[in-house]
Amino acid sequence: MEEKWSKVLIHASAFFAPVVVPIIFFLISSDEHVKRLSVQALLFQFVMWVLTTVSFIFSFVLIGLPFLIVFSIMLIVVPVIGIVKAVNESYWNYPIVGRWV
Repeated sequence: MEEKWSKVLIHASAFFAPVVVPIIFFLISSDEHVKRLSVQALLFQFVMWVLTTVSFIFSFVLIGLPFLIVFSIMLIVVPVIGIVKAVNESYWNYPIVGRWV
């Protein structure tokens, strides 16, 4: 039960503390699934920030505008999907970085 709510909190942290909460859970948790998920959440946020920044820079020449829209939507939708999967106690990997960890 504790693992379930830890995962929900890690996913939800994307909206209020996307760096601090995954690092804290990585340091204090003894469960391997929670540690793996916290690393995935942290990597996902980092990769999405980089992709959104690059898309924003290229949006001035209209090339990056569609990517900026898609990445911005992903920053909201992906954590929500993770929260739903965690509440249902389903195993789920973040897209893009799920196989890296």
